[in-house]
Amino acid sequence: MKKNSKIYIAGHRGLVGSALKRKLEKLGYTNIVTRTREQLDLLDKNKTLEFFKKEKPEYVFLAAAKVGGIMANKTSPAEFIYENLVVETNVIHSAYLTKVKKLLFLGSSCIYPRDCSQPIKEEYLMTEALEPTNCNYALSKIAGIFMCQAYNKQFGTNFISVMPTNLYGPNDNFDLNNSHVLPALVRKFHEAKVRGSKEVIVWGTGSSKREFLHVDDLADACIFLMQKYNDSEIINIGTGKDLSVKELAEKIKKITDYNGKIVWDKTKPDGTPRKLLNVNKLHKLGWKHSILLDKGIALTYEWYKKNYE
Repeated sequence: MKKNSKIYIAGHRGLVGSALKRKLEKLGYTNIVTRTREQLDLLDKNKTLEFFKKEKPEYVFLAAAKVGGIMANKTSPAEFIYENLVVETNVIHSAYLTKVKKLLFLGSSCIYPRDCSQPIKEEYLMTEALEPTNCNYALSKIAGIFMCQAYNKQFGTNFISVMPTNLYGPNDNFDLNNSHVLPALVRKFHEAKVRGSKEVIVWGTGSSKREFLHVDDLADACIFLMQKYNDSEIINIGTGKDLSVKELAEKIKKITDYNGKIVWDKTKPDGTPRKLLNVNKLHKLGWKHSILLDKGIALTYEWYKKNYE
């Protein structure tokens, strides 16, 4: 990509898309194209293609997606598989028809089997059963991967697929009903502190382990891969380090300065037992994360207080 290349970010107001926009602008890219959902509904095939024909982007970051935590996936499985499949199909096909130079598809680490070996290598995809609590979302992302690979094979496109680990940071979803674990805990502990609550109830046992990557690091990695990586095979993006949800809760409790106790609701699901990505492939290309978890959570908490209170 050149500094004046026309770059389209699909989903620029979301967690990942907004980070990509911030990072590209910081690096001096001057021709970034965005559209809100009100301006362009990517569920509409004809309007999506019309946009691509008119704007003719050279590079596309496909970050638009319907995302959510365990409860959201459990209560709206049809919406998760339908909306993600349709958006992926419309954007990828339009990119092919209008001869986009390169497209980066944002997948998710939930594409991997529930019980596969740790840390998770890229080749573990499709080797065992998925985690039931988010399988519809995972299947839609797997379809996007295979679609990129199929277009590369048949039409000679340059569509790459990256698999980020659990993300957090500015513009995250802090809704307690459908957010992921880290932003949900930030909000829970903050609100408990403000109310003076003596306890915070957290889902599950706290035993499951997760890896977390600050979204600004993800944006940096995506831009790096857009410049350096041209393979159809998927590539993981993460830190290569994980911790238990219990350890995460204790960290957030300390960072938010909450003095009550944590109560674990063991009637609620833990989700996948462990999900740590093998990032050797990415490290060999020359990229590593730079934002440590404690600092990242502190930055996220400050952003939350400024934007949600």
